[in-house]
Amino acid sequence: MGVASLCVPYIAAGNNIENRLALVDRSVYPEDIYPVGQWDYHLFYVENFDKARADFEANIRNAVKAMFRKGNPAAVGKPSATASVRKNGGWFGGGACPDVPRDPDVITEQDLAAYTAALERNGFFGPNAWYMNHKPNGEYARRSVNGGKLAMPVLFLHGAYDTTCETVHSRFAEPMRRDCADLTEVVVKSGHWMAQEQPVAVNAALTRWLANKLPDYWSRT
Repeated sequence: MGVASLCVPYIAAGNNIENRLALVDRSVYPEDIYPVGQWDYHLFYVENFDKARADFEANIRNAVKAMFRKGNPAAVGKPSATASVRKNGGWFGGGACPDVPRDPDVITEQDLAAYTAALERNGFFGPNAWYMNHKPNGEYARRSVNGGKLAMPVLFLHGAYDTTCETVHSRFAEPMRRDCADLTEVVVKSGHWMAQEQPVAVNAALTRWLANKLPDYWSRT
């Protein structure tokens, strides 16, 4: 048995905003300007859930296009847009998402149509609801066997240009190194949508890890 994670590191105590705050890179997010760092958008959901949902649902196709963007190397070391969502009155400055070109390096027209259709059918209540569960997630983690520490092989893929889940230069990945006894780390030159942006690099990293860490499983596939 093994587990792999892309971009979001594992925290045995619970990967919620409370446990992320101490790991914020204050050289990028001074506390007086960005009190909760790049996790400001989490609190926007908590404080304005209905508005967040309505803004996304006002133009779902545009929202999907805006979300699925490749990583920008020039943005590394600069505050993420997620750090100013409350100050800006919402993800898109308060209101529907404006139209932006589809990023073909991350999402195909076919996938865009599929995501749009699913979200038009079901809305954003489910996707947004995760951000309302910081306390339950933390309580669940505290009940985990062995304090949530993992003994099986773990693979973590860092997104070199993921400025929200920034793990290369910040301390965000530190708890994972303590909580995972057999951890392999690989840096992929991508943003947050790593599997879509760099599928060859992701599959190569997974293949190497499976062959090295889980050879019995690998030989059966």
